Amino acid sequence: MKLDLPWTQSTFVAFDLETSGKYPLESQICEIGAVKWHNGVEVAQFQTLIRPDHKVPDEIIAIHGITNEELATAPKISEKINEFYNFTENSILIAHHAPFDMGFLAIEFENYGLKFPKNNVLCSSLLSRKSMPEMENHRLQTLVKSLKLDGGKAHRALDDARSSLLVALKCFERIGPHVNVQEILKYQEFNLEWSDYSMAYLRGHKVFGEIIKAIEQKEDLQITYQGGSNPGKARTIRPLGLVRNARDDYLVADPIEGGHSKRYYLRKITKATM
Repeated sequence: MKLDLPWTQSTFVAFDLETSGKYPLESQICEIGAVKWHNGVEVAQFQTLIRPDHKVPDEIIAIHGITNEELATAPKISEKINEFYNFTENSILIAHHAPFDMGFLAIEFENYGLKFPKNNVLCSSLLSRKSMPEMENHRLQTLVKSLKLDGGKAHRALDDARSSLLVALKCFERIGPHVNVQEILKYQEFNLEWSDYSMAYLRGHKVFGEIIKAIEQKEDLQITYQGGSNPGKARTIRPLGLVRNARDDYLVADPIEGGHSKRYYLRKITKATM
């Protein structure tokens, strides 16, 4: 991939996932969509439903509209992950809230022995926050509406992938019509490396590995957290899921004594035992 080419002459693949829930590990991919853009035009697309290993809850179906009946005859991720991987070759990748999608895909790349892509990744959410500060918010559908783009059907992978591409292109125009991809990556500030979303790394970590086990086994967890109102104090929590974030990964968990779910940033968790 040539990063010194003007973005107008580059090849991009924008992608999006629909999933069976909010968090990797406890949820799985149920749709992949992607569009390829080269020299100013869309040149190819990729879309497939994916059959997860469990039923999709009603509250998630209400968001994306993909039913368990539709998924019952869909291929498994093992049948499609290589095809998607090959579709993205030799391109700059784009996604809206890219760390979310990268977190789900990194698990599958590792599960099926695929090396992490070398593709650079741009996040249309991060780019829009910096290049379009006047927007009401930087949700994909808000941006599509404000920019008067054709967003297709919201919360379906192919249409949202195309929307992410269109938003990114509007961001590129604001950054500069003649800037190259390397300059856009620098403008984004956050370097989105696939290896940073490795679940294998977390599993092998003394502290983070315990967190992963607790999430998978749905067990309570005692942690020492160097944050909040009582830094360094041990507390027992009920893990709900892991959020991959460009700024800092965090654990979402319920306090065992009750109350609202809280965020616990991984870098501030110094001890964890089930």
